[in-house]
Amino acid sequence: MTKLWGGRFQKATDHLVDDFHSSISFDQRLYRYDIRGSMAHARMLAKQGIIAPEEAQAIIKGLEEILADIEEGRVQFSVAAEDIHMNIEQLLTERIGPVGKKLHTARSRNDQVALDVRMYLKEEIDAIIALLKQLQETLLDLAENHLDTVMPGYTHLQRAQPITLAHHLMAYVQMFGRDVDRLQDCRRRTDVLPLGAGALAGTTFPIDPAYVAEQLGFAAVAENSLDAVSDRDFAVEFTAAAALIMVHLSRFCEEIILWSSAEFAFVELDDAYSTGSSMMPQKKNPDVAELTRGKAGRVFGDLMTLLTMLKGLPLAYNKDMQEDKEALFDAVDTVKKCLRVFTPMVASLKVRPENMAGAARGGFTNATDLADYLVKKGVPFREAHEQAGKLVYYCLSRGKSLEELSLEEFRHFAPRVEEDVYRAIDIRQCVAARRVLGGPAPEAVRQAILRARAGLEN
Repeated sequence: MTKLWGGRFQKATDHLVDDFHSSISFDQRLYRYDIRGSMAHARMLAKQGIIAPEEAQAIIKGLEEILADIEEGRVQFSVAAEDIHMNIEQLLTERIGPVGKKLHTARSRNDQVALDVRMYLKEEIDAIIALLKQLQETLLDLAENHLDTVMPGYTHLQRAQPITLAHHLMAYVQMFGRDVDRLQDCRRRTDVLPLGAGALAGTTFPIDPAYVAEQLGFAAVAENSLDAVSDRDFAVEFTAAAALIMVHLSRFCEEIILWSSAEFAFVELDDAYSTGSSMMPQKKNPDVAELTRGKAGRVFGDLMTLLTMLKGLPLAYNKDMQEDKEALFDAVDTVKKCLRVFTPMVASLKVRPENMAGAARGGFTNATDLADYLVKKGVPFREAHEQAGKLVYYCLSRGKSLEELSLEEFRHFAPRVEEDVYRAIDIRQCVAARRVLGGPAPEAVRQAILRARAGLEN
């Protein structure tokens, strides 16, 4: 097969090189964007008088037919044609004849592929944002149902202070909200048209990139041709944002794995999102959560692939940059797949409030509230901290909780304790008293839910 770029070559490329060089096995997913970009380019060429209007019409008609055939599975791409761009150009020329060879006027595969990837990524960012917002809605619904479900908050995986399940869930609403912000910011920098940069130095033809940008829905046009073809910052930025999404999903999965164990028994996973053991009939494994946790490593690897691929490249385009697509595609696919299964898994969780409340009552999670109570009675904080610590040790040595101590026992270590101490260290009161912005009190969380819902509507 004759190469579209083979004019100066006197010898065919080795078949091993063809296979090694070809990207059609993975970049064929860009066909819609490549065809849309080519149609816009053809219209611009005709508008600027670079090709005749009837030639542009023939090109556009041919591209529409190729698109329909690809969608119907009637096209088999060629490895010898290397990539999606040359495959489509070759198909076009076969269908409409020599006019098809005019399509590539005033452009290069360098700016063409940059265009395709940017168009692809803008759509995928929108899709992932929608999935993240769906997850946030699910978490908000769950939080609303558990405003009064008390549970222990943890530091160092040790019971620390009492909070509510709603408050815990809202922490993830905040995380995924920041993920949405990052993607929206990344999309703004992705929304720049590179077509017109040519191979690296623009073109001598009187093109109109702004017209192409308007047709394709780009907000801006690249201002430097070298940067336009060699920039993959937007892909790195997206993959970094995707890696953080996976960090947040993985942390949540780790908690679900812990919470669904017999040792915690805070939640029970729905059968539809669990698996069994081939040997142990009693097992109900949190494999969806575990696999999501594991897939985080794939996206981290995709990010490192892109960073490493770019770090030593001189301007402008280098063939190394072909390696951007598989990593980018994998990051997109992995994040979408995880979000699609994670959201219904969370929605179907069966919460066990009694076990959460029982855990919150253990581990002296109200010791900080005891110290705060003493401070309010006029005891300096460091002394209050010491007195509360001695009371905890006293309880541990006698197998008691703070609530079970008599007033005399309290006063032996903390003379300023009065009858109202029992209300101050009641678990639900400990939560309700934390009404500050961002705190776990039901009213504070209710307001946080309202603000989050309003934010999702914007």
